[in-house]
Amino acid sequence: MAAIMLLGVFFVSGKLFPHCKDNICALASCPEHAQPLVTTPQEMEALSGSCLQIPCNFSINAEETFDRTGPTSGLWIKSDYYYIFGSKVVFNGNMMENIYPMSLTGDLSQNDCSTLFSSVITSYTGSYLFRIDNRRRMETCDPLQIKVKDSPPSPTIEIPGDLKEAESVTVTCSAPAPCPHSPPKLTWTLQQDPPNTMEENPDRTFTTKIQKTLILTDQHDGFNITCSASYPVNQGKDVKTAEETKTLHVSYAPKDVTVVVSPADPVSVGSVVNLTCSCRGIRAADGFAWLMMMSDGRLHTMGDNTQLYVFEVTNSDRGRSYFCGCSNVLGLQLSKGRALIFEGDHETVDGHLILKMLGIIMLVSTLVIFECWFRSRRSSKPEKDAAEAEYLNRVTNILSHKEEGRRSVHFY
Repeated sequence: MAAIMLLGVFFVSGKLFPHCKDNICALASCPEHAQPLVTTPQEMEALSGSCLQIPCNFSINAEETFDRTGPTSGLWIKSDYYYIFGSKVVFNGNMMENIYPMSLTGDLSQNDCSTLFSSVITSYTGSYLFRIDNRRRMETCDPLQIKVKDSPPSPTIEIPGDLKEAESVTVTCSAPAPCPHSPPKLTWTLQQDPPNTMEENPDRTFTTKIQKTLILTDQHDGFNITCSASYPVNQGKDVKTAEETKTLHVSYAPKDVTVVVSPADPVSVGSVVNLTCSCRGIRAADGFAWLMMMSDGRLHTMGDNTQLYVFEVTNSDRGRSYFCGCSNVLGLQLSKGRALIFEGDHETVDGHLILKMLGIIMLVSTLVIFECWFRSRRSSKPEKDAAEAEYLNRVTNILSHKEEGRRSVHFY
C-alpha cells in the first residue's frame, strides 16, 4: 500500500513520469526498438451507422523472432493513454465475442493487420493501438486516432484555376469512402446519374469520385456547381447526405457591347450627354475605346479610353454615330453605331412612321377588297352560265319550230 501511495504521489507530481496525467501515462514518441512497427493512417473519420475499413500492416525487426507457423492473434486496444495498471482490449482475434464489432480482414502471416470496424457509433471515438501475440507479446506505441461523427463529411469539388473561354477543363467531385463495402453515391448539377468510381489512396483508404469535362463558354461564368454525397447507414435502411457548392469564374472576350446614352434621347444643343460603354466579360484591368463616324463617313478616334465619355452637344453632332469597344486579354469587340436623336427629330420620325402605317393599312384594305370581289365573281359565275344555257335552249327550240312550219307549208 505504501508503495502504491508513493507511486500515486509521483504520478500526480509528474516528476517521475513527465508524460503522466490523472494517474495515466502516455508515450510522447515511440522508441526506436518498439516492436512491431505498425503502419496505419494517423487519423481516420467514420460515420455513425456505417463501417470503417482500417488499412494496417506491420513489420518485425530482424532481431525479433516471429513464428509464422505458430498461433498468432491480433488485438486492438482502446486508450487515449497507456494505463499503468492495465488497458482496455476491445478486440481479440482469438475470441468469439468481443466488446467492439471488429474483425481482422488481413492475413497476419503476411504482416497484414487490416481490420473491419462494423456499425460504428460515436462512443467508439478514441485512440487505438494494435498488439500481436505470437509466442511473445509485441505491442506498438503508434496510436490510430478514430473519430466517429453523426454527420457525413462534405464532398470536395476540384476546379482548375484561371478558367478561360474555349478551354477544356475537368471538374472533379470526391468524397471519402471509409466503408468501401457501402460507399457514398455522388450526384451533382453538371449531369444526371454520373458514373461513380472508387479509387484507392496511397494510404490504402478509399475515395469515391465523379468527373465531367467542360468546354468553357461565357455562359459558364457564375454557374454554381453543387455536389451531394449520400452515405447509406444502418445496413442501407437510412441515408445521410452532405453537399458542397462552388461557383465557376470564367474569363471571356467582351460580349454584348452597346453604347448607352443618358439622359435618354432626345437631346438638345448645349446639353451634356453621358455615353457609357456597356459590355459583359470585363475585368478591372480591361480597356475601352471610343470612335466617332462623321456625317461624311470618316472615322475619328476620340481621346478618352474610359468606360464613360462625357461631352456637350453641338449642332455638328447631328448625323454623327458613336462607337465603343471593349477589350481584354482574350479579345476585342466593337458596338454598333449610336446616333443622337435631337429634339424635333423624333416628331419627324413619328410622322414618317405614321405615313408608313397609313400606307400599309391602305395596301391591306385594297387587297381585302380585291379578294372579296374575286370571290363574288367566282360564286356568281355558275348562275350566269346556267342562265345563258337556258337562253340558248329556248332560242334553239324556237328556231326548230319555225323550220317545221316552213316544211309543212311547202308540203301542202
